[in-house]
Amino acid sequence: MLSILLFAAAWVACLAKSNEYYFYSPAIGAGGGTPFVSSGEGSITGVKVWEYPGSRITGFQLRYGTRWNHVIGRVVYGPLRLDLFQGETITQVSGKYHRSHYIYQLIFVTSRGRSLIAGQPVQKSFNMYPEHAEAELRILSGRFDRAGIRSLGAHWGIAPEGYGNNTS
Repeated sequence: MLSILLFAAAWVACLAKSNEYYFYSPAIGAGGGTPFVSSGEGSITGVKVWEYPGSRITGFQLRYGTRWNHVIGRVVYGPLRLDLFQGETITQVSGKYHRSHYIYQLIFVTSRGRSLIAGQPVQKSFNMYPEHAEAELRILSGRFDRAGIRSLGAHWGIAPEGYGNNTS
């Protein structure tokens, strides 16, 4: 756990120095469970989300460039999936959560106005987006347990040069 937090802190410090567009949308949801940080090289080019039917978000996975990151949380049934077009980025993460339980809905919105909606529209709403129009979603962090995603925070910035959204 400490190593994940140190990695995240080092990454944030490095990014903050080199990227004036960095912004953190604070985590919403419960504090229990295992901490996670999803990151990779380049822009996010795809998203998969798993949900327990009629209930909460159980897991998700992000693709950076052409490589899928490890699954965060738990795989249940088949995923809902959004593959981004070249040059398209994620510009908003919204949904619903219960402050002492789980994330119940996740909505990813792209720079082209497309979206992936997973889960149920119940409980309290949240909406995360960057402060700068040029920024994109770079990292998701938070906590999960065997039953699902318990908290979620979003890190915004600009992908380093040479790591654009190119899935070809």
